[in-house]
Amino acid sequence: MIERVKVAVVGVGNNTSALVQGLALYRQSGSLVGIRRPVIDGLGVGDVDIVAAFATSEEKIGRDLTEAIFLAPNNFPRLNCELPRAGVPVRKGLLDASEVQRVAAALAGAEVLLYSAPSGRPEIAQAYAEAAHTAGVAFINTTSDPVARDSRWIDRFEAAGLPLLGDDLASQFGTSVLHNALLRLIEERGLTLVSSYQVNLGGTEDFRNLVENPDTKKQSKLNALSAADGSVQADGSVQLAPLGYLSQLKSQKIAHLNIEAQGWAGTAVTLDVKLRVHDPSGAAGVNIDLVRLAASALRSGRGGFLAEATSLLKSPPGTAI
Repeated sequence: MIERVKVAVVGVGNNTSALVQGLALYRQSGSLVGIRRPVIDGLGVGDVDIVAAFATSEEKIGRDLTEAIFLAPNNFPRLNCELPRAGVPVRKGLLDASEVQRVAAALAGAEVLLYSAPSGRPEIAQAYAEAAHTAGVAFINTTSDPVARDSRWIDRFEAAGLPLLGDDLASQFGTSVLHNALLRLIEERGLTLVSSYQVNLGGTEDFRNLVENPDTKKQSKLNALSAADGSVQADGSVQLAPLGYLSQLKSQKIAHLNIEAQGWAGTAVTLDVKLRVHDPSGAAGVNIDLVRLAASALRSGRGGFLAEATSLLKSPPGTAI
C-alpha cells in the first residue's frame, strides 16, 4: 500500500477548511464529483493527511485543527461528513523571520508545506519557504506573494532536491481561468479584441485582506491573463477592477466578465458572463493536485519547479513579479 502524503498547512482559514472537510468527505463517500485527477502517481484523493498546522489567530492556536477551521472569521460551510478530531493542535505561526528554526523543527515528519496564509506579506511567505528548505520538505505557495517565480528560491530548492511550487493558485474554475480561456478563444477564432474587463466580489477574509493589500494579487491576475504569446495586453484593453469585499457573500465569489470584440467586416461581438462559486472549494480542488505532485516529486528526488504544475498556477516561474 502506498504511503499517505503528510502535509503541514500554514493558515487555518477557509481554504484549509475546504481541504480538511473535503478530504474527510471523499474518504467516506468514495465520490469522484469535482475531482480533476483521481490518482496522481498512485496517490488518491484520500491519501493525504494533515500532520501539522500553523496560524496567528490567538483563538485558533492550541485548538484541534478540526475545531479551528470553524472559528470566525471562517465562513466556508460545513460539509455533510463526519469529521473526527485530527489530533493536530494548531501551532503558533510566524509573525516575522525570527522563529524559522522553531517552525522547521515542527515540520519533522511532514513531506509538504502548504502555504495558504493571506497574500500581501511576502516576507512571511519567504520565511516559511526558508523553514521548509531547512526541514527538507517541499513548499507550495498558494498566495500571490513572489517565491517560486524568484530564481533565487528556485535555484536553492532545486539544488536541495526539494520541489517548490507556486505562485498563486489558478482556482479550479475561477475568474482568471475562465477569462483566459475566453480571451484565447476570441484570438483563436480570428476576432479582434477591442476591450475586456473583470470584476470580482467576495466575502472571505482573504478577499478583505486583498482589498487592503491588492498589489501582488493584481500582478498575479495579469500574469494569468497573458496573451497566447506570453505577453500581457500592454495597451490597456484588458482591465481588472479593484477587488470588492462584501461580508454577506461569505465564502462565495461573484465575478462579472465582459469582452468586446470585432468579427468579420468589423461587426460587433459582445460577451457578458456572470460566475458564482465557493472560492475555497476552487482552491481545495487545486491544492489536492499540487500536494500530490509535490510529494511524488520529493519521493523521486525531483527538486525545483515542476512543469506539470504550471496550469494550476497564476504566476509560475517566468511570469512578472
